[in-house]
Amino acid sequence: MKYKILGVLVLVVLSVAVALAQGPTSTSSTTPAAAASASLSFTAINFPGATRTRALGLNDMGDIVGDFIDSSGVLHGYVLSQGNFTTFDPPGSIQTRGLAINNRGVIGGTFLDSSHVRHSYLLNHGVFKIFDFPSATGTSLQGINDLDQVVGAYVDSTGNTHGFLLSADNFTTIDAPGAVQGSVAGGINDRGQIVGNFSDASGITHGFLLSAGNFTTIDFPGALDDTAAFGITANGEIVGFYDDSNGVIHGFTLIAGNFNTVDFPSAFLTEAVRGNEAGQMVGIYNLAGQHGFLATPNPIQKP
Repeated sequence: MKYKILGVLVLVVLSVAVALAQGPTSTSSTTPAAAASASLSFTAINFPGATRTRALGLNDMGDIVGDFIDSSGVLHGYVLSQGNFTTFDPPGSIQTRGLAINNRGVIGGTFLDSSHVRHSYLLNHGVFKIFDFPSATGTSLQGINDLDQVVGAYVDSTGNTHGFLLSADNFTTIDAPGAVQGSVAGGINDRGQIVGNFSDASGITHGFLLSAGNFTTIDFPGALDDTAAFGITANGEIVGFYDDSNGVIHGFTLIAGNFNTVDFPSAFLTEAVRGNEAGQMVGIYNLAGQHGFLATPNPIQKP
């Protein structure tokens, strides 16, 4: 692999046991990819005074969460709602990442403590809840739905990386079939469908969809060697990113079997991370530094 998964967990050489697996039902899509960028309007998101900003979570009201690096080099979480930024850091955090927000305004993410151990948190209207996968050496929340089901990844005592689902205070491990270098559960919708990614024996990264206990592998047509899925909406639209034959990273959407490429104008890297029911997306782009973005569908022109 050539990149980190949102800078949170690196899929390294691991030996991963398969859990919740009934085997992949598909290995890739052969549907030709189209460019969606022309039908979208892009807005850059930059926290005031930050040296880097990322937009990583989005709900149906258009609230955005992410993280930024301040002038002292410290990473903080933020929420952007109705044009106003608010920062947050869990107690004891030396580095905070904001990664998800549901329609009830519950925010989720990860942080490092003073011992550089990674924990996960939920922030519910000003109240933090800290949690860790049992016996894990690091836990990273990635997604949350409106039922307060949480998905993410954890590192076990042997250094292996696994996905997880936290539902009604019960943890379940998620490892994609064929994963030998780690699995990450990246997003979950209110139907309980989960998307994520895993790395195989050759170091190639694939996306996956876990629906009703069945895994489907997601590979962007023509991707060089990496496809990562991170968000899924209630209507089943999946967002993520892939690298092309030149190694350039692009965002994508996948709905009803159709792939579309998403690129921030003139950027040399675009990662789409979350979508909502209005067809909006947030993510990251690189152009004279790293920035967050919001992409909004353009109105349909009537004849």
